[in-house]
Amino acid sequence: MIIQPQILTKALDAALSTGADFADIFVEDTYSSNLTVLNSKADQAIVGQLYGAGIRLFFGHEIVYVTTNDLSETGLVKAALNAAQSRGSGEAKKSMPLMQVPFDSIHTFGEKPWEMNRDKKFQWLNSIDQHARNRNSAVTQVEAGLNEKFQRVQIANSRGLIAYDERAYSRIRLETFVEHMGVKESSADNEGHMGTSDLFDRVDLQKFTHENVDRAMRLTTAQYAPAGEMPVVIDNSFGGVIFHEACGHGLETTSVAKGASVFAGKLGQKIANECVNAIDDGTIENGWGSLNMDDEGNKTKRTTLIENGVLKSYIVDEMGAIQTGYEKTGSGRRQSYKYAPASRMRNTFIGAGKDSFEDMIRDVDYGLYAKKMGGGSVNPGTGDYNFQVQEGYIIRNGRVEEVVKGACLIGRGIDTLGKITKVSKDLKLATGMCGSVSGSIPAAVGQPQILVSSLMVGGRAK
Repeated sequence: MIIQPQILTKALDAALSTGADFADIFVEDTYSSNLTVLNSKADQAIVGQLYGAGIRLFFGHEIVYVTTNDLSETGLVKAALNAAQSRGSGEAKKSMPLMQVPFDSIHTFGEKPWEMNRDKKFQWLNSIDQHARNRNSAVTQVEAGLNEKFQRVQIANSRGLIAYDERAYSRIRLETFVEHMGVKESSADNEGHMGTSDLFDRVDLQKFTHENVDRAMRLTTAQYAPAGEMPVVIDNSFGGVIFHEACGHGLETTSVAKGASVFAGKLGQKIANECVNAIDDGTIENGWGSLNMDDEGNKTKRTTLIENGVLKSYIVDEMGAIQTGYEKTGSGRRQSYKYAPASRMRNTFIGAGKDSFEDMIRDVDYGLYAKKMGGGSVNPGTGDYNFQVQEGYIIRNGRVEEVVKGACLIGRGIDTLGKITKVSKDLKLATGMCGSVSGSIPAAVGQPQILVSSLMVGGRAK
C-alpha cells in the first residue's frame, strides 16, 4: 500500500467530475541502481528513486493523461481536476467503491537492491573483467555493468479496482573490445531476469564472458558476408528479435486499432507457415518480461498470437479493448508513471517446433546461418525490417563453414512468416529492452532455430 484508498477515491471522483467515462491512477515508487566497471576500475555508481503518479481519463476514445510528484490528497485531487477540466464540462460521475484485487506472485525475490552489499556487486563485475582479460591477451577494453530496479506500484480505477504489486529486475551487461593483427572488433551480451541480483551467484560468469570474448575474436578473422537472396537459418534466443520487432509490434492494438498495421483485420486468417506458433506470455516464473498484473491492474496471462500459422489474438490493453472490441490480454505496460500505458509485449516468442537444427542446415545448399543477431530498424506499420547479424556463417552443401561479418537481414515481417519452413525443438529466450509510445520496458524475445527459405541478405557484392 502506497496511498490510502480513501485518498485515491477522492482523486478518482475529481477525475470524473466533468463526465469522463473512465479514470485510473497509477502510483509508483521505484528504486534503481546502475553500477559500471570500465577497464578494471569502478566507473560509476548511480542510484535514484522515482516517486509519482499518473492519472488517466477516457472520454470515448480520447485519452487525457497527467502526472504529479505531489502524492498528498491535495496534490492528487488537484491533478485529477486539471485533467478533467482540460476536456471541458459534462455531468459529474462517481467512482465505484474500491475493492482490493489480490494477486498471488509467481516470482521469487532475494535481497532487495539496497539490502545487498555493493562491494559484492562490484566483485561480480570485476570478475567479468578479469575473466575477459585472462581469456585472451587481445582484449583491449572491457565494460561490465549491473542494472537493478525495484518497483512498487499501486493502481486504482473508477470501476472499483485497487491493486498493489512489487517487481524486481536485474541485468548484467558486457561489452568486450579486442584487437588482433590490426583488426578491431567488439561483442556485447547481457543476462537478466525478473528478480533480484542474487541471480548472479548462480550464473556461470566465466562461461558468459568467455563466449563473448571468443565471438569478438572470431570476427577479427572473418570475411565480409556476400549479398543476395538466399536461405537463412536464424539461431534461437535473441534471434527472436526479428519476430518481436517486425511482427510483434504490428499485433499490438496500439497500431491495430488505427489500421496502421499489416495485421489489422486478419484475425482468424492464415498469416504464417503452418509450422509457426507464436506466444506472448506474461506468466513465466521470473521471466524478464513477466508480470503479476499489468500497469492497468489487469491480471497477466499467456496469449497465443499465432497457432499453426493462423492469427488467433492481438496484444490488447484497456483502450485497445474499447477501440476494437477484443478481449484484454493483460498487456497494458509503461516505463514509469510518466507515460500513459499502451498495449505492449511481455515474453514474446515463436514456440518450439518438431524439426532439428542439423536437418535445417542439411537442407541448405548455400545460405547464411545467423548465429547472433544485433540491432536494426523496423517500420511498425508495414513490418519492413533491416537487422544486423553480429555473427554469421556461410552454409555450404549442408555444412556450417566459415564465419562472416557485416551481414544484415532485409525483409517484411508478414512475408518472412510465410517463408519459415522449419522450426526446431530448442526454444530459448533472451532479455531485451523494448521502446514504444509508453517508453522503454523489459521484454523478452526468443525462438527455436528457424529456417527461412528465402531472405535478402545485405553484405558485400562480389
